[in-house]
Amino acid sequence: MSSFITLEGLSHAGPDGRVLFEHLTLAFGREKTGLVGRNGVGKTTLLRLMRGELAAAAGAVIVAGRIAILRQQLRPLPRASVADLLGVAEPLARLARIEAGEAGQGDLEAADWGLPQRIDEALGEMGLADVTLDRPAETLSGGQATRAALAALLIAEPDMILMDEPTNNLDAEGRAAVAGLLERWRGGALVVSHDRALLRRMDRIVELTGLGAMVYGGNYDLYAACKAEAEAAAQRELDHAQLALARTERGIQQTKERKARADAAGRRSRARNDMPKLLLNARAERAENTGERQGRIADRLRLEAERDLADAEARIERVRRLAFDLPPSGLPEGKLALAFEDVAFAWPDGTPVLADVNLRLVGPDRLAVTGPNGAGKTTLIRLATGDLEPTAGRTRRGVPAALLGQRASMLRDDESLLQNFRRLNPEADDNAAHAALARFVFRNVIALKPAGALSGGERLRAALACALMATRPPQLIILDEPTNHLDLDSIAAVEAALLAYDGALLVVSHDRDFLAAVGVERELKLGG
Repeated sequence: MSSFITLEGLSHAGPDGRVLFEHLTLAFGREKTGLVGRNGVGKTTLLRLMRGELAAAAGAVIVAGRIAILRQQLRPLPRASVADLLGVAEPLARLARIEAGEAGQGDLEAADWGLPQRIDEALGEMGLADVTLDRPAETLSGGQATRAALAALLIAEPDMILMDEPTNNLDAEGRAAVAGLLERWRGGALVVSHDRALLRRMDRIVELTGLGAMVYGGNYDLYAACKAEAEAAAQRELDHAQLALARTERGIQQTKERKARADAAGRRSRARNDMPKLLLNARAERAENTGERQGRIADRLRLEAERDLADAEARIERVRRLAFDLPPSGLPEGKLALAFEDVAFAWPDGTPVLADVNLRLVGPDRLAVTGPNGAGKTTLIRLATGDLEPTAGRTRRGVPAALLGQRASMLRDDESLLQNFRRLNPEADDNAAHAALARFVFRNVIALKPAGALSGGERLRAALACALMATRPPQLIILDEPTNHLDLDSIAAVEAALLAYDGALLVVSHDRDFLAAVGVERELKLGG
């Protein structure tokens, strides 16, 4: 299979000088590849290198086809139209000039007569058939903007598409559109994602780590199984190598002690003069030669054991992984946590958002709120927290609650993580704050980092630490799309902690794997 993108000995470092990858050699052809790895490991940087937006420190990126990219953040320029977002404004203007008889020679040579049909087909396929090309791009919702960007890929017809977290901020219908596009795509695709449902559609998974890149044939489920098996095998080899080195050191020490006892016995014999001097000298020389030989053997055994240990350690990435247990919430079994009774909400201009919503969380109940973008999920959350009051019906909030939104708005950008924690948990001293942040992998001086300098995943982790490690933990946790900015390892840690949590959960999420993993069995569908 020919490759559209080849990486040959690629090396690159981040702005802080930290090496992201060294001597990376990979090829991407006409298959669907999922690229996974921890936040900050360099996945987005790798896409930028492929696009030529960054220059590698060493090595080469060889491109043999037309490449298009779907970026993680879609921010239309001011006054941009949908046509601009699709990248077709100028080609359409060229066709208009030709039809008006105002074309130049360059227009005729560059005319793409099949473009209008491709635009109509692409917009229809992405569920945007009713969106006009002259509509201001800034009026599109986040999900619509992502679908428009997907349509732009179909219109461009590249050989290879690069996608950076394509399902973030999409509802179930939008996620299905991305999955459907990839299902029908006949070119190459490289997809950076932590969306397990999407990764199950891949032909192979490439994991980027501090040790380099590991390629797993097959989809996410096969990758997860193989990775777990490989990590367990590597840990067994490391444990064995550590034990072997310890046994070698003990053996060397025991040999030294036996020789020391023999040498002492020889010295006592010399002192008593109970052996002929010639024999004593011969024994002393033999003991010296034996000691030198044993020293050489000991050095060789130690070197071999240390080399085996180094090889075993090289196969294990030393990463501080997120792992934590939530303290007991103390929520009684029959305690009312939250209730909506015939709740309706409309904005002051009369625009209705919610109508006749009923829900009830008692004790450690767990409820998922789902629905298309614009159905009122965020409004429901604001009603649940008391940030809004219903225009009809009644809300009842019976226990202390914590909201973890997508953007972690509880954090102040100009404050350090430590300052944020202390402000949100005034009863905690510096030691308690440092200990709580450390459990979420914000150790030592990292806890002094300004919240505004955090990545999306780091920001959610910090919000989790501030909300969940309080002296009096919340009895109701409200989560708004919690997996959008977390990597796979962090998602697994959050899932494990929330599954063991004894309080109530209200979760807005389109991630079915996450909902199943945290034990959600009830669902409230909005806008259905």
